[in-house]
Amino acid sequence: MNPLHAKLETISNRIRQTKERITTEEATKNAYIMPFIQALGYDIFDPLEVVPEYIADIGKKKGEKVDYCILKEGKPIIIIECKNWSEKLDVHTTQLERYFHTTKVKFAILTNGIDYRFFTDLSKPNVLDKKPFLSFDMTNLKEVTVGELSKFAKEVFDEEMIMERASDLKYLNALVTYLGEQTADPDDDFIKFFGNKVYEGKMTTKAIFALKPIISKAFSLFLNDAVQNRLQTAIDVKPKEEPVEEVEKSNGINTTEDEIEAFHLIKSMLRNDIDPSRISYRDTKSYFGVLLDDNNRKPICRLWLESNNWYIGIFDEKREIEKHKIEALNDIYNFNDQIKNTCESYN
Repeated sequence: MNPLHAKLETISNRIRQTKERITTEEATKNAYIMPFIQALGYDIFDPLEVVPEYIADIGKKKGEKVDYCILKEGKPIIIIECKNWSEKLDVHTTQLERYFHTTKVKFAILTNGIDYRFFTDLSKPNVLDKKPFLSFDMTNLKEVTVGELSKFAKEVFDEEMIMERASDLKYLNALVTYLGEQTADPDDDFIKFFGNKVYEGKMTTKAIFALKPIISKAFSLFLNDAVQNRLQTAIDVKPKEEPVEEVEKSNGINTTEDEIEAFHLIKSMLRNDIDPSRISYRDTKSYFGVLLDDNNRKPICRLWLESNNWYIGIFDEKREIEKHKIEALNDIYNFNDQIKNTCESYN
């Protein structure tokens, strides 16, 4: 479990243990929402970074304030509107729309400390989308959700990159929701579309009624078979043998999600200086190595991420490596200059 996931799980456990004792919005902020902001690396006690009760006046309407505004280099980047954990969020979206338009931020969060909804303006500039591009329940965190949240962390926050990802997530989530609804209770249009692929007669009301349970069951069977096939493939597949070139044999090597995420983070750091296609990795039993031109003689850095103590290895001009302890993947950014210097030395 990566450090961000561990921090969020701590909040998740706190919610399960204490929510019945939390009776006000202010208590919800203190117990659940402020720790969430902290987990992303922002200093909630620094008014130049996290501003509570941020002014969001609209025209002649004064006194409008959003609960929190996160700043980067003095510029508002995220607003957060908070409610008590027991409140439903649907009725508060209009309020968030007003704040979003006034503050000119790109990202807005509506939350009750348990349910989180992340919004932006993909449909029309400076107008809050009707639906969030990311939503989740803090008491039911998934690895993929933590991966998306990590992009909002202070050290790696990149508005352009998140906007690109938000567009993908918006349509992906919409399709997943739609298919889930249609699998459970397909509507007439859905039945007609798939029924016409297999039904030879005229698509009458009677035919639609008869096909409805069949199509619903077919989708359920398809999904179940897909899951079973994935599981069987995972059991049966044998790792492809790789040529040994100054690297240990693949037996016993487990490339983790944290290592892959670190690799992509390093590629992102170097994208303005080096063609990303030149950057690769090789995992060994001893370490996870990031290379230039897939060449062991051009190591960029090494990582040790499989224990409770994480380290990054940085190379000096003599190609000697020095290990540094890191607490989170975001700490890799602290070695941005050294990593770039190492790559430049190979040119």
